[in-house]
Amino acid sequence: MGKGIKYGLCVLAGAVVLAVATAAVPPPDGFRMGRNMEVLVNMLRDISLFYVDDVDPDELLSDAAAGMTAGLDPYTVFISEEDMDTFQLLTTGRYGGVGSLIRKSGDGVVFAEPYKGSPAPAAGRGAGGMASPADRAGIVVGDRILEIDGQDASAMTTEQVSSLMKGEPGTRLKMKVAKFYTGDTVQVELKREIINIPGIPYYGMLPDSVGYILNIDFTDEVSNDMRNAIMSLREQGAKALILDYRNNGGGIVQEAVKILSFFVPRGTEVVSLRGRNPEENAVFTTQQEPLDTEIPLVVLVNNGSASAAEIVAGALQDMDRAVLVGRRTFGKGLVQSTRPLGYNAYLKVTTAKYYLPSGRCIQAIDYASRAEDGTLSHIPDSLITEFRTAAGRRVYDGGGVMPDVRVPAEYVSRFAYVVYGKGYIHDFVDGFMRRNRDREIVPGSFALSDADYADFTAFMQDKDVEWESDTKRLLARLKESAEAERYMDSIGVYLEGIEANLDDDVRAGLQLYRQELTELIENEIVLRSAYNAGVVEHNMAKDPDVREALAVLNDPERYREILASKDTDRK
Repeated sequence: MGKGIKYGLCVLAGAVVLAVATAAVPPPDGFRMGRNMEVLVNMLRDISLFYVDDVDPDELLSDAAAGMTAGLDPYTVFISEEDMDTFQLLTTGRYGGVGSLIRKSGDGVVFAEPYKGSPAPAAGRGAGGMASPADRAGIVVGDRILEIDGQDASAMTTEQVSSLMKGEPGTRLKMKVAKFYTGDTVQVELKREIINIPGIPYYGMLPDSVGYILNIDFTDEVSNDMRNAIMSLREQGAKALILDYRNNGGGIVQEAVKILSFFVPRGTEVVSLRGRNPEENAVFTTQQEPLDTEIPLVVLVNNGSASAAEIVAGALQDMDRAVLVGRRTFGKGLVQSTRPLGYNAYLKVTTAKYYLPSGRCIQAIDYASRAEDGTLSHIPDSLITEFRTAAGRRVYDGGGVMPDVRVPAEYVSRFAYVVYGKGYIHDFVDGFMRRNRDREIVPGSFALSDADYADFTAFMQDKDVEWESDTKRLLARLKESAEAERYMDSIGVYLEGIEANLDDDVRAGLQLYRQELTELIENEIVLRSAYNAGVVEHNMAKDPDVREALAVLNDPERYREILASKDTDRK
């Protein structure tokens, strides 16, 4: 192991090292460094003293820091004292508060999801846990926040409300809340506690003795939750596992290594770090006895799987230990360390790249050029290098980890995005829940009826939905090109005919995209009664990635063939 590890550093693939050893890197040009530091200090001082208007020295510093890091990678950033709470939440999954998500609704803020104590693991939903202060106080989804410790909150932003609700564990706050179902105004007193956001919010059994585990981050001790989930599912009869790392943005490298140790022999090299500073170089090997080195594994990935999630997925692929299903991962192979700057400020700076067992680095060659959905831009063949898994299968670098089995991404219309973004789904479900307070909502079996959707259609008739279909947007670009290239005389009439048949009004969108909208409404309704774990359960049967994973696991010959001989796509 590299020297950095002996200092007990907590390395985050895409986040932080919480302690720093003395660097042994080539020294910078001493004169130029000293000169530039003096110039910067003098500039900050003179702007603060002599600029015509009052200026905020903290804002000047933040702007200067942003300027210094602007030409570097997007993960090297200045962390002010004010940002440390958010930073610690991202790395630990813990904060002091009342335990609820909130969202904007109209002019005010409402509770979006009080954290509930999960059912026992045997029930198949989550890893268990205590109910949050908000849940114990009887807060439900939709309760409106009117006042916090005597401050009028009726017109506050979500950021302002969140800041007032967070605080030192053990301290109390008083809130005035308008109850969702009755409209009554009540006083609620809550004691802030350490809130743990579970890295594994859901696990359960699927058909054919397949266990499913949703892992959403790599915060501190998430490996313990993963171990408990695996053991619980095996006790329930799981003979294969699906590990869901879709939209997992990563976190602590050591937690990824511990999770890998559950599935491969002790002492297996799973990832290495290499940087300019030899102190940052390290080789990570599994240090624990495995739970099961034979159980069939499928790992779900997509373009939101990044950093430590890519380490787990890519290492299992390189060792031919799991079949990857889904879409190309994000492509973040950089490691950051935090360096103290004084006065509780820190610099999060990229210090190394990580490499998988095959020798490949999955860092995107051009991390700045991405499509609207976050997918990577085109990568030239000349910049892609071939590597081999333990079994000799071809895998590639250049950006992210390619799955062994590709599943096309589901299309979501611009119309559905707009309707959801404007809050119309939430508003409709508010009325639905009040009208159907006693209706049983069972995840997996609940379905919006034709009459329910007719109610939604009526609800939407007077709503403002400014949208333009992707087809119409592309058609407009085509017309511009046709005019520039002088084709309009010959094809203009056809393009005008196509445009006339593209109906982008609200009524047409409600019918054309009914399926998408129905799913959004159902998910919001299930969320109100069964929370996020219920939403996961509700969507499981119709999830195309899960269906493909089950198909692979239920065909042992195909599973073995993929791991023995299937190359991944080059790009």
